[in-house]
Amino acid sequence: MVLVLLLVLALLAINGPFTETALAQIPPTAGDIRGYTGLHAAAAKGDTGEIERLAKAGEKLDARDGHGRTPLHVAAHVGHREAARLLLRLGADPNALDAQRYDIITIAAVRDDVEMIRIALAGGASARNITSPYDGTALIAAAHLGHADVVRALIEARAPLDHVNNLGWTALMESIVLGNGGKNHTATLEALVKAGANVNLADRAGVTPLRHARTRGYTEMARILEAAGAQ
Repeated sequence: MVLVLLLVLALLAINGPFTETALAQIPPTAGDIRGYTGLHAAAAKGDTGEIERLAKAGEKLDARDGHGRTPLHVAAHVGHREAARLLLRLGADPNALDAQRYDIITIAAVRDDVEMIRIALAGGASARNITSPYDGTALIAAAHLGHADVVRALIEARAPLDHVNNLGWTALMESIVLGNGGKNHTATLEALVKAGANVNLADRAGVTPLRHARTRGYTEMARILEAAGAQ
């Protein structure tokens, strides 16, 4: 755990904020897609007719590729919404985790795909899943990237506001320490504050969100936190 935190802090010091996809989430490569057969290939193409035909022929809806991805994961990664909707209707597991412990909601959150999230939720996926190598949530991933519309959708779906990942950060904290202080991350922070996220939940070093915002010169973020009673 300590080594993971030190690695992340070192990367931040050298390169600035990283993205969730940079260190963890791996979408199918072009080579992966070329090598797919069966339902994985149909999902990658968004071929709903082929998906239905293969499912009726008895292909396993939750078959795994070399990275533990199901056809549903693939559809979410490439943004084929109707393919995802069909796979869910046919009985694909909406909460399956791939080899890196990502579910379709977190995949969609990283892609900033609100409609895919709504499809996933309607199909039985949970916004409360603990996902990723960071023991995080889709809400944390979205906040990290400043995907404010996704954050609002996940809040509406009752995602846990104050879940702390294995780096010691909440969604609110990540919107600051891994954000850039711009309009998207500020809107993300504001949505979390309005939803009731804890504005005084400090990191493992005891540094509060407000102190992080002030240190970084994120004036509007600091104003939002102060108005919510942050210390």
